[in-house]
Amino acid sequence: MYKVLTLNNISVAGLEHLPRDQYEVASEINHPDAILLRSFKMHDMEIPASLKAVGRAGAGVNNIPVDKLSGLGIPVFNAPGANANAVKELVLAGMLLASRNICQAWEFTRQIEGGDADLNKQVEAGKKMYAGFELPNRTLGVVGLGAIGRLVADMALNLGMKVIGYDPNITVEGAWKLSSNVQKAASIEEMLPKVDFLTFHVPLVDATKNMINAERIKSMKPEAVILNFARAGIVNDEAVAEALSAAKIHAYVCDFPSNLLKQQKNVITLPHLGASTKEAEDNCAIMVANEIKNYLENGTVQNSVNFPEVAMDKSDGYRISIVNSNVPNMVGQISTAMANAGLNIVDMLNKSKGELAYTLADVDQEIPEKVVEEIAAIDGVLAVRVIG
Repeated sequence: MYKVLTLNNISVAGLEHLPRDQYEVASEINHPDAILLRSFKMHDMEIPASLKAVGRAGAGVNNIPVDKLSGLGIPVFNAPGANANAVKELVLAGMLLASRNICQAWEFTRQIEGGDADLNKQVEAGKKMYAGFELPNRTLGVVGLGAIGRLVADMALNLGMKVIGYDPNITVEGAWKLSSNVQKAASIEEMLPKVDFLTFHVPLVDATKNMINAERIKSMKPEAVILNFARAGIVNDEAVAEALSAAKIHAYVCDFPSNLLKQQKNVITLPHLGASTKEAEDNCAIMVANEIKNYLENGTVQNSVNFPEVAMDKSDGYRISIVNSNVPNMVGQISTAMANAGLNIVDMLNKSKGELAYTLADVDQEIPEKVVEEIAAIDGVLAVRVIG
């Protein structure tokens, strides 16, 4: 029986993928094999010695101590793309709210007093203050061309917009999925002077922190709209506030309110609604529950932020998984330990990612505990587990 600790409410649609005859799932549980969470901050949490995997029902993992877990040989799974449509729709909503000055116009209408005749008169007199602009033939800059960025780009193209994309870390698979109608920018500096809208779909890391700052805003069009539904910190709030006050940009739409921004003219701040749809929550929970299940039961690794992708068909034998530092001669030492115990390796797969390596091996006999202990004692081995 596997034990799964939930640190946030996880969609029932996802938990149903963990069969009750094999999994005990609860918000209070001792010695968990896995943890499922959404926004809970794990950085100050004591990591249970029994823990084998962590799954976040979402894309970002800033609330999870990934480096610490990597050092313990624990994979961190996420759900990239599961909330992509929800974020895409919110980006579209943000573009329309900003381009048509809808929030300001709505507030203007709400403040009108008097009878309907007077209201209609004031509406007709005041509407010219909120004239906006349309999306076709405008240019959208998309920073980050992963699952969300590609959907946003496709949406904009379908609306008759021009799209410029920038992503120095785009994968070959991601590039194949990207529309050929997306212009490629070699740098964010190349993109900025050309765009009417700029949207971000990247994680918050050192390279993306304050990606939009006062210096870069100088090169943008005064009618430009900046949208941030990725992470707080990617856009510098102070720089945006100053630019708006000086009419250097038209509007800022973001999912991360601050006291500086919330009363700022031409700023629309939302309470982190990016993935807040039932469909997105279900999709994220289902994806991450299956990832945890496949890892615990088969050793399979998919959509891990710190482990390599590993999938190997299970043989009729016995399976062992080993997590170790990515240094020379680890596979040799592991194989030798099994050979010395008379275990014949039926199949083996070893892959690495950064400083970690991960090995799955199927052998023809039951794996004695002393072999597990011998492999665990190898310098550089972080975790060893017999599966099934």
